[in-house]
Amino acid sequence: MSFSWDWLFRGSPLALAALDDAGICRAASDAWRKRFGLAPEGDPACAISDLLGADAAEEVAKLVAAELGGADEPREVLLPLSGIAGPTGGALCTWRVRPLAGEPAWILLAITEQAGDDQAAEQLDRLQSAYQLLLDAAGEGIYGLDCHGRATFVNRAATRILGWRPEEIIGRPLHDIHHHSRADGTPYPRGECPIYAAFKDGKVHRIDDEVFWKTDGTSIPVEYTSTPIREHDELRGAVVVFHDISGRKRIEREREAAYEEIKRLKEQLELERDYLRDEVNIAVSFGAIVGESQALQRTLAQIDAVAQTPANVLILGESGVGKEMVARAIHAHSSRASHPLVKVNCASIPKELFESEFFGHVRGAFTGALRDRVGRFELANGGTLFLDEVGEIPPDLQGKLLRALQEHAFERVGDERTVTVDVRVVAATNRKLEDEVKAGRFREDLYYRLSVFPIEVPPLRERLDDVVPLAMQFLESICRELGREPLRLTRRHAARLRAHPWPGNVRELQNIIERAVILSPRDRLRLDLALPGEAEGTAPTPPVDDQPSGFLTEAEFRSRERANMIAVLRHAGWRVSGPGGAAERLGLKPSTFAYRMKTFGIRPPRSA
Repeated sequence: MSFSWDWLFRGSPLALAALDDAGICRAASDAWRKRFGLAPEGDPACAISDLLGADAAEEVAKLVAAELGGADEPREVLLPLSGIAGPTGGALCTWRVRPLAGEPAWILLAITEQAGDDQAAEQLDRLQSAYQLLLDAAGEGIYGLDCHGRATFVNRAATRILGWRPEEIIGRPLHDIHHHSRADGTPYPRGECPIYAAFKDGKVHRIDDEVFWKTDGTSIPVEYTSTPIREHDELRGAVVVFHDISGRKRIEREREAAYEEIKRLKEQLELERDYLRDEVNIAVSFGAIVGESQALQRTLAQIDAVAQTPANVLILGESGVGKEMVARAIHAHSSRASHPLVKVNCASIPKELFESEFFGHVRGAFTGALRDRVGRFELANGGTLFLDEVGEIPPDLQGKLLRALQEHAFERVGDERTVTVDVRVVAATNRKLEDEVKAGRFREDLYYRLSVFPIEVPPLRERLDDVVPLAMQFLESICRELGREPLRLTRRHAARLRAHPWPGNVRELQNIIERAVILSPRDRLRLDLALPGEAEGTAPTPPVDDQPSGFLTEAEFRSRERANMIAVLRHAGWRVSGPGGAAERLGLKPSTFAYRMKTFGIRPPRSA
């Protein structure tokens, strides 16, 4: 059976062939003949298996049978084809040619070359591999999203940081996987997500205060950029580049904590500096505990016994006996001596400021709280807290003090954070606290908490042997402070001092010695002018050699005026002007007083 249409497709650039109803190739184009090694001329007259190879013969036979059976639609199948150059791939298309009347049916075969498509696919695979290598080499996590927010690609760093594998997230909404909640666990709606916003508004969104959630249910702080992807001016999706900033956040927290610690220590050092100034002034004025009496020796023995223990101490005694000096001695001989001794005068603290003074406050806790403040308890951490005049604490505030003493913990005013401290408490009072407890003015439990080890300081009238040593020490220190030549305490002076009843105790003795130095001319101590009874003329008349000459020289007058100015400055805390200042006390204008200070060369001490 001859194929009369051979001339029609013989020169076709496509690979074409014609089969008869027995499946025998009767005609082929030049391209087909060249590809499968057929003779350039004549009837090929070969079977399908010889024409296409055994691997494709079965599939082609099915197609041919279907076409001969009357199938109208062309059929196409991808088959491995064995050409003269070896195995190749291709798409084989078959269709039946409707015969004219009286002619047999023919099956036409056409092979569509896939080499170009294969090359394009290979090139695309190579490009994808190259891009994937670049993405995987990046240290930041990278996601690709389509315009619906579904993940299209993910790099290795993203998998390493969050744990989500590509097969777990590709094609799924990225926000629902690892951006669904904020750091505190509250929901994060999609409509507020900056990642999704990038392919809606076309803007780049940079965020540095959010978290991504990992596969284990934990979150990490991240910094990310969501950049829109455009194709032909249409938004197609976004690329998200992120990295874990846990280390940076930790450093920021550590830096902030260090700053707060520095700030706290600065405030503490400033307060300690003020306390140190007071301690220096006291040390200059009083020095160590001085005395030789048996009563004082018993007190010193109690100090030695309790100093090295952590027990709270309650110092009892009349006003002016030196209770603060006893507290300082206890602290100085304890293991806490290298830490501060913080003094609180409970009688001088207004009721509304009691908590702030003792426990501190945070900024904004109340009107006027413009900054954080460290309280006395926290300032005394590691050291000793001296509560002077502890009996003056109002009853409704004693409970708060008791809690702090029992638990060694408290909260600043306006702060929920509990501060724990290690503080030893030494309290002092001139009241009879047992009577105050019975009268309901002092809590019994607080009394027993404070009086673990009570020390009774005897009044000066019960230790007259200490009067002269104390007077000599005061005389030396006061002369030095006032810039006077040293004055001598005579036997007659000592006898007068021992004869005085000393209702004001040691404080009264210091004041009398200071008054005597101010009133004394040159190198002669006029104690008679300072003692109260003798100043009123009730004491015996001093001997002739102690009497003044009746007048003062210019130098003596100037010296006494200078000493008087220094004395009033000390009583005014070295303040010249203002209420209670030295100028007001002397009835002078501040400018006049300042001029006389300059004339006499009076300068405030460094610690003032």
